[in-house]
Amino acid sequence: MRRIVDIGRRIELIPIDPHFHDITIGLYRQQIADPTTGTDFPAFLVHTYSQTTGVTERIAEITRTMQTLGGMLKTPEGLLYFPCKDPHEAACRRVFLEACKFASNTHTEPRPLNILDRKSKLTITVDSIGNGIYQVSTNGEGRGAARRISAIAGGLMKLGEMEEVETDNNDTVRFACGHSHDALIGLLLIRAPNVRITLREDEMSASRGVLSAPSQQT
Repeated sequence: MRRIVDIGRRIELIPIDPHFHDITIGLYRQQIADPTTGTDFPAFLVHTYSQTTGVTERIAEITRTMQTLGGMLKTPEGLLYFPCKDPHEAACRRVFLEACKFASNTHTEPRPLNILDRKSKLTITVDSIGNGIYQVSTNGEGRGAARRISAIAGGLMKLGEMEEVETDNNDTVRFACGHSHDALIGLLLIRAPNVRITLREDEMSASRGVLSAPSQQT
């Protein structure tokens, strides 16, 4: 008799991995016990039903990339979690989606906390103030620069489920957990200037497939 294993609740899906035999890969959320406190906290599993040769290594690579891009930690069992042990589920989904875009054996590094905003041609910088608070700034001046700062701060809130910190310039956001997540902010900053397009692409990608049963995987 085949043993059924509870791998958790699926929160994201890559219908086709173009870098590895077009397999389907899912991200699952579980609750695990903290060995030091005994309390449960959320952890995430990268999983596929495919049994293609080399698939174990591919899953391991994606897991390592998520650690790098999202500043996540890994349990001995291979589950991922944030150091603060809060879920940050929306942000974790983004880390997973970005990690799956890398081909095997690709070197990755945490993203810097600044980007060139293509729309405004300005350099956007995000500074960590502490206690999970981040401030968005730019090298430009005027209303146009202020609007882009506000828009990008809003993008960070949507992608990372962050909270707005009330300021005169609408330029400050924070993680409710009160912890800094610099690697995660660097990753979200890439997509924040075009958050509507990013979310639309995610919806279209998710609608293209579902995680197939083992007998249907190649």
